[in-house]
Order: sequence, then C-alpha cells, then structure tokens
Amino acid sequence: MNLTRRAALLSGLCTMMGRAGAQGAWPAGKAVRMIVPFAAGGATDVAARVLAQALAESLKTSFVVENRAGGHGFVGITEVVKAQPDGYTLLMASIGTIGINPGLHAKLPYDANADFEPIGVITRTPVVLVVNPKNLPVSSIPELITYLKSRPGKVNYASAGAGGSSHLIPEYFKHLTGTSMMHVPYKGESAALADVMGGQVDLMFSTLLNAVPHLKSGRLRLLAVSTGQRLQEFPDVPTMAEGLLQKDFEVVAWQALYAPANTPPEIVKRLAAAVESALKAPAMVKRMAELGALPGQASPEHLAKFQRSEQERWKSVIQVANIKAD
Repeated sequence: MNLTRRAALLSGLCTMMGRAGAQGAWPAGKAVRMIVPFAAGGATDVAARVLAQALAESLKTSFVVENRAGGHGFVGITEVVKAQPDGYTLLMASIGTIGINPGLHAKLPYDANADFEPIGVITRTPVVLVVNPKNLPVSSIPELITYLKSRPGKVNYASAGAGGSSHLIPEYFKHLTGTSMMHVPYKGESAALADVMGGQVDLMFSTLLNAVPHLKSGRLRLLAVSTGQRLQEFPDVPTMAEGLLQKDFEVVAWQALYAPANTPPEIVKRLAAAVESALKAPAMVKRMAELGALPGQASPEHLAKFQRSEQERWKSVIQVANIKAD
C-alpha cells in the first residue's frame, strides 16, 4: 500500500472515530435548543420549560427554549426539519401540529411521521366539559344529550379557534351522540371561557387548567372529564366514557418531544431515558399537577404508534364535520 493511500485511509478512519466519539459524548456541554412553534405562555411552551429545566439538571447541559410562532406552528416546525440531526435541536410539538394538522391541511411544509424521530409524550392535559348553568339546566352527560336532541342546532359551544382541539373534540362528541350544536370560534381559550361564563355561549370543552379557577364561583358547571379514569382532584365527576357508555372514549390534549429525522439512535435513546426519569420524578409530577396536566410516557415506540392513531381519529372527525383550515 503506497503512502498516499495509507494516509487517506488513516484520515478517513480518524474522521469516523471522531464522529463516533462526538455522538457518544452528546451533549458534550453544548446547549440544546428546544423549539416551541407557538408564542410564550401557552401549554406547549410551559411544558417545554418545565422539561428543559429537568433535562438540564440530569444531562448537565443547557436546554434553551426558543419560541418560533407563526402559521399554525409551521414556522418553528420547519426550522426543526431543516436543522442538523445531531441532538442539539429538538421540537416540542402538540396535538394540533402532529395529531390534527395532517388531516386538516391539504399541504403541509412537513411530514409529521417522516420528518421527526419520536422521543416521548411529555404531558397529557385533561379536557373538561363545562356549561353555563344559567343557560343549560343539565347536570350530566345523559341530560345534556337529551337536551341537545330536543333543541337541534339551538345550543352553541365555544372554541379557542377553528381547527384546534377545542373545536374538534365537541365535533367528535356530536358525531358520537348524534346531536347538533353551533360552533362559535374565539382567538384563545381565555376569551372563549369568559363568554361561556358571561352567558353569550352555552358550553365549552376546555383544558382543566383554565377551567378550574372558575368552577368554585359557580359560573361554570363541570359535567365530565375526558380522561380514561376519574381525576384525583374531582373523584365525584364522571368521565365522558361513563356518560356516553363508551369504555374506550378518552381524549386529551398532549405535548410531545421530537428530534429531526436521522438523529443517531443512541442520542434518541439517551434523550428518551432522561425524559422518562424526569417524568417520574416527584417534583415533576407535582409541577405537572399544578399545571393541570398528567405526565406522559417517554417511549419513542409508544409515541410513533400514538400519533398515528390520533391522526386517524382527527382526520375522520374533520371529514365527517367538513372542517376547513383557516
């Protein structure tokens, strides 16, 4: 072997060893960017910041949350798709961006299943069905269904915006129960809840965190929770599955963590392990509860299967209700 060829082989071997060493050393003290495709202060942003703090402590490096809002989350998500798959850019996504958008938009600037490496579900946020007690004289799901069927199209519901989970969940409810309601979209959940309490709108499928402060005042009545089991905080409030007599009915808003496609498996595995430890930590569980959320499951395999089932469910609802993107 001549010296030139030997030198080339040695150079190539050193490069390969260097890459392997760099991957094995991840995160090597370098800051990790966690992109949130929404403005600061929302549920996805809060979940990202809580997780970033926990991961920074366990992995001994900085996790920096960066908000890249715009275009139904397209701006931030596209940035992650184009990022180097080296473990230093992550995406905190949501039910809307990964579960709903693929069925809502004819064209997306990303493939929700092919452009990312799933890491794990971070939070599961219970949805609660609340009504204005002065508008609707009902105290249970069966009573509500009877009331709606006696007044088709006369009752209205609020949402935080067309095409979001607070719009699709009541449409799913309508489909399952054979009832009819009018949709009143708002720009945000707070404004929507305010009008439910004010009596301008009759009911809403709201996140637990935003609804709870208003329950004690009596301006809202809680009929049911969307989780598979009753919530510890409201042991006397039935699940929607109980009210609908459907054991498999469970709907939650959720946030999940992803890396760009082709991120090395060892990095994905290490991230998933760190997230799993964080989600089981008592301090994290307590903080999630304070935010009205339940810890998720840090399993790439579980998330990949879960997101596809969510996409199928919401695509079906979108088609049946003939929902169009804004």
